[in-house]
Amino acid sequence: MPSEKLTDLLNPCTGGDLAELIGRARQMGALVDILCKSLPESDRAAIVAANVREDGEMIVICASSAWASRLRYENDRLLKAARDAGVKASSCRVRVSQNPGR
Repeated sequence: MPSEKLTDLLNPCTGGDLAELIGRARQMGALVDILCKSLPESDRAAIVAANVREDGEMIVICASSAWASRLRYENDRLLKAARDAGVKASSCRVRVSQNPGR
């Protein structure tokens, strides 16, 4: 595959085939940053990933069941941080990562 074609494929600015996927990954990364910054510094490593579903449910993925228990107490804080950043989230659910390596 010529390098020009690969660049077009990966470049979200050119509307390449993966533009939507790359844009979505960036949005998810930004959401994780927003949520982490809303937590006390000692809890910021808990969040592995986050996403908002089409129905407005925000899913926060954490590394272990211990972190999940702790983050469930922060549901309102996480939801407020997302909403304050312009994320249209109506509810928040904390889940544990299925990948034990994370």
